[in-house]
Amino acid sequence: MSSNNWLTVIGLGEDGPSALSPAARTLIESAEVIVGGQRHLDMVQHCKNVERLLWRSPLSDTVVEIGKHVGKRVTVLATGDPMWFGIGVTLTRVFGRDSLTIIPAPGAFSLAAARIGWPLADVTCLTLHGRPLSLINLHICPDARLLVLSENGRTPSAVAKALVERGYGPSTLTVFEHMGGSSEAMCEATAESWSDNRCADINTIAIECRCAEYALVLSRLAGLPDNVYEHDGQLTKREVRALTLAALAPQPRHHLWDVGAGAGSVAIEWMRAGGQATAFEHNLDRVSTIARNAERLGVPSLSIVPGIAPATFRGVERPHAVFIGGGLSNPGVADACWEALESGGQIVANAVTIEGESELIRRQSALGGTLAQFAISHLEPQGRFNAWRARAPVTQWSAVKP
Repeated sequence: MSSNNWLTVIGLGEDGPSALSPAARTLIESAEVIVGGQRHLDMVQHCKNVERLLWRSPLSDTVVEIGKHVGKRVTVLATGDPMWFGIGVTLTRVFGRDSLTIIPAPGAFSLAAARIGWPLADVTCLTLHGRPLSLINLHICPDARLLVLSENGRTPSAVAKALVERGYGPSTLTVFEHMGGSSEAMCEATAESWSDNRCADINTIAIECRCAEYALVLSRLAGLPDNVYEHDGQLTKREVRALTLAALAPQPRHHLWDVGAGAGSVAIEWMRAGGQATAFEHNLDRVSTIARNAERLGVPSLSIVPGIAPATFRGVERPHAVFIGGGLSNPGVADACWEALESGGQIVANAVTIEGESELIRRQSALGGTLAQFAISHLEPQGRFNAWRARAPVTQWSAVKP
């Protein structure tokens, strides 16, 4: 423990401070400032002559207030494990790990896994607390096991409805309320039979996904069917999209710029693979379409920047990879993308016109990389017979910035 530690974060269960170690209780009782929600502050009413800070909305206001007490003994009370979607993550980012001592309690995920008998390593853990319900859409798939922290008592009903809408009505929901406390309770039913009764606000949902025959089953790999996207024709088609994402090589937490995003399909599938993305699109109708596609496909945190590139690039986090799907001929777009790209980053650009292809040939000659052309044909009816129908060939430039 560093001598610079001034900020302690202690996880509490439903049983409160009585379940803590003597050392953890001492850190609470010797604090000069105690920070927490009203429920947690009520648990430490025995602490006298201490300044109390109640979490405010937005949370960042209270974080700023905590920063004013550097050098004092500050203890933050959290729920369960503060590093599982908890306040410990935010405070470590703001004040640095050397400033903090973190003492976790068994979190909701560990408690729920123990009660339902699931190996925690095989479970996807999510939170819908302060986050959109559509996040769950990314993780709904056959035989998946999900543990979900609820926003409030209405969350289980909303989750059940979302499962039914995607064809996962046979899925089993088990809701645990107030785990570890005297008010602990559990209820279980399938999504399609779930009642609209409100649960306790403090609850965790265990979901065992089971799909009906008509369920929408989507892979996390690149190349989703074109018909899962809303679009006006400006869509990187399935086969070319898969080849494009293979060239971009998504990495967890890496940031993609999707320039001339159209329906947003490349950015969305990059994020479904674990990355972050910003979609740039000048057409406002398409901007709305991208947002709806992102919600439906489980990546509502996709950043969408309307306007004409490259002016819209200003102030946006630098990318690890860039895809230029539209606007290649706009003055300055390709140059600005190359300049913004991190060293070692990947740039991929597609063109279907002769003019666009000429630009890619010029780029490849000046900057290196590879050129490839894809010609995709589909079998379609022709009278009483079938014939191959060719789509316009796509020329692709791919390069790594030195």
